[in-house]
Amino acid sequence: MPTTVFDQFTRRTADVTAQLAALGIPLTAPPPTPADPDPADPWANIYTAPVDRSSLAWCTAVTMLADHHHTGIDRQVLAADALLRELGIRGLAQLHSDLHAGAPVDYRFTRCPYCVGIGEDPTQPTCREAGCATWLEFAGHDHPCPVCHGHDHQHQWYAEEQMTELEELLADATEERERRASLRHRIRARLYNRTTRS
Repeated sequence: MPTTVFDQFTRRTADVTAQLAALGIPLTAPPPTPADPDPADPWANIYTAPVDRSSLAWCTAVTMLADHHHTGIDRQVLAADALLRELGIRGLAQLHSDLHAGAPVDYRFTRCPYCVGIGEDPTQPTCREAGCATWLEFAGHDHPCPVCHGHDHQHQWYAEEQMTELEELLADATEERERRASLRHRIRARLYNRTTRS
């Protein structure tokens, strides 16, 4: 039976939802307790969207957290809820950076945890769902991954490219150093000649 790249996303979601069902954890996060309305700001929004624990983004977040902390997903459910409630799918990029000690993640060298390096949105949204302009609906354009923004994960090619660039920079720096050394030698020789004549 032929499988596509996108089958791994359904498998990831199915595995996590099966574990949640086995643990008796509901697939929709209960809404947080409403905060007391602030009399100073009556227009403050106290509504929070429900979190779907069967979505690919939530399953990715809970898997990342469980793998990083070496725990079961049951211990990371509330953290994944809070992440998606606060930051949405783009919060996965922030989580990935935080798990790498706050360093920015270069998705050309590191595989994206959400799209696994394909660069497209794995949920394959329509233009209407993605909120594209109406004139783009007929252009047949791709929807880049909201986490890695469509970066190509080709670490071997980019590593060779970066090594070539570094070798060029090193050659330029060596040439500049030799030129400066020659200039210093000429200046030193002239100053020596002046001091010996006087």
